[in-house]
Amino acid sequence: MCARATSAVLARLWEQPYPGTTDQVRHVRAALREFLGDCPAADDVVQLLSELSANAIAHSDSGKQGGRFTVRAEHFLGSYVWGEVEDQGSTWDGNLSGSARSPHGLYLLERLASDCGVEQVGRVHVVWFRIDYPSSRPLAALPVLGAPSGLEERLPR
Repeated sequence: MCARATSAVLARLWEQPYPGTTDQVRHVRAALREFLGDCPAADDVVQLLSELSANAIAHSDSGKQGGRFTVRAEHFLGSYVWGEVEDQGSTWDGNLSGSARSPHGLYLLERLASDCGVEQVGRVHVVWFRIDYPSSRPLAALPVLGAPSGLEERLPR
């Protein structure tokens, strides 16, 4: 499991339980948009938490009559966003790679997140991820991939 960085200053914490019905995913997205505001990682965070919410509804006891799931986000200002969805349990073994199929939720999770994983206690799963802020380095400062040796130094900056 990835530990959250302790050197970053926690800007905000958001947590909300939802009924396990498909119409709740739009409420998750709307609440996250408001919570994250102009965070540069907001689009990816909203996408992944939406996908994980839909997975909890479709593939766990959260989607059964009276079921619930919980969505959490921590915004570490200027650094990253931590997100997670807790379901009410299933028989899934928690293997992300074995379950990730293009273009579905866990596939996107593995491609968009800086780090991700699953905590499992009995049948209950907490699928988590961290999305780092995009690099603020200007593109001109990045090396040119596949360029002949020395070409990087001759490019205008």
